[in-house]
Amino acid sequence: MDILFTICGRAGSKGVKNKNLKTFIDVPLVYLSLSAIQLYLKEHTEVAADIVLNTDSSELVSLVQAQKALPCSVIMRDSNLAGDSVPKVAVIRNSLVTMEKEKGKRYDVVVDLDNTSPLRTAADVAHAIQEQLQHPGQYDVVFSVTSCRRNPYFNMVEEHDGYFCTSKDAVFTARQQAPAVYDMNASIYAYSPRALKEKDADTYFKTRCGIIMMKDTAVLDIDSEEDFELMQVVAAYFYKNYPAYAEVYQNAKQLLS
Repeated sequence: MDILFTICGRAGSKGVKNKNLKTFIDVPLVYLSLSAIQLYLKEHTEVAADIVLNTDSSELVSLVQAQKALPCSVIMRDSNLAGDSVPKVAVIRNSLVTMEKEKGKRYDVVVDLDNTSPLRTAADVAHAIQEQLQHPGQYDVVFSVTSCRRNPYFNMVEEHDGYFCTSKDAVFTARQQAPAVYDMNASIYAYSPRALKEKDADTYFKTRCGIIMMKDTAVLDIDSEEDFELMQVVAAYFYKNYPAYAEVYQNAKQLLS
């Protein structure tokens, strides 16, 4: 089985300055993604994997290449893929097409790990890959979610003509009666290579998607300085109390040596 792991990070960020270069509890943030990949591969020796960093940041390239445990290919992102309005799917597609040409192979699945949602385990990565591969042709992407704390059918509102009402037009007397909804936690995406090449990037998540459940970490991803600080507090608790998360963190620290 051939897997392409992608790590994508831009040089700039509106919410958090130099987000992808941040140090997260004494470990480079990107190393937590690399660590999860390495631990997955240790448990799945039958897998042949390539890892590619797609970025326009020379500093991020230097940071990733400073560790020698996991060889990573690098794609320096074209300016037309580096803007705020470019869907990330387009960047991952570019990574797939480039790596297939460079390596002369076809991948069975493309797995993207987002740096801004670092609290994941190797088992989470395995779960996403398994869910994609066990349903061949069914899912264009399998992505990670958590249980949603709010529900647009019951206790989320939006503005209409100066007034506020529930986002979904429905009548429920209890949250438990409303249809289940989930938070996309932006951590793991397992793509069908075929769909990645063919499907429109702007509407990729509208159809043929599957999910895996992950543990709710309260702060879903890092989109502001406050998120970054809170995520470190939550992470410290997880690293102390949950061995599978601690394993990723401790392994990431080893990448520094």
